Parts: sequence; C-alpha cells; structure tokens
Amino acid sequence: MTVPINPLADYVVAVPEEASNKTASGLYLPDQAQEKPKTAKVVAVGAGVKQIKNGDRILYKGYSTTEVKVDGTDYLLVKEEDILATVK
Repeated sequence: MTVPINPLADYVVAVPEEASNKTASGLYLPDQAQEKPKTAKVVAVGAGVKQIKNGDRILYKGYSTTEVKVDGTDYLLVKEEDILATVK
C-alpha cells in the first residue's frame, strides 16, 4: 500500500481500526453509542520516530490526533509522544 502522506519529524501516519458494532454478549450498538476506536495500524513513520515502525498496531490518546482523508482513505497523524502502547 502506497501512502500519499509523508510524515515529518516525530509524526506517525496510521489507519484507524473499525469500532465493533456488536458487544461481547451479542447486542448490536447504534452508531451514537459506539466508542471511537483508539487503535490503529501504522503505515508510515517520520525520521524522528524511535520506537514505532511500519506495521505496528498502536494505542493512542483519543483527542490528540489529526484526522485526514486522502483519496477516500482516512488517516491519522499522531505524534510519537501521544502513542501509549503497541498492541500485539
């Protein structure tokens, strides 16, 4: 996948993961009741990023991202300091 965004410094470009519309017990949730996903897959990293690499799944702070839509795909720009953890 070619990414049309080239992150600078300590920024990471990631694709947000879809929120589940079904609970563990099988109930379906309306759009308004769903939480926004806080995990994403990294597709590009800036030159100043030290601990994150392409392909990592990350857990990030929900209100510290910049959302961008390019060619019909939603991307997140996240500073490395706003990434809380990697997810296996």
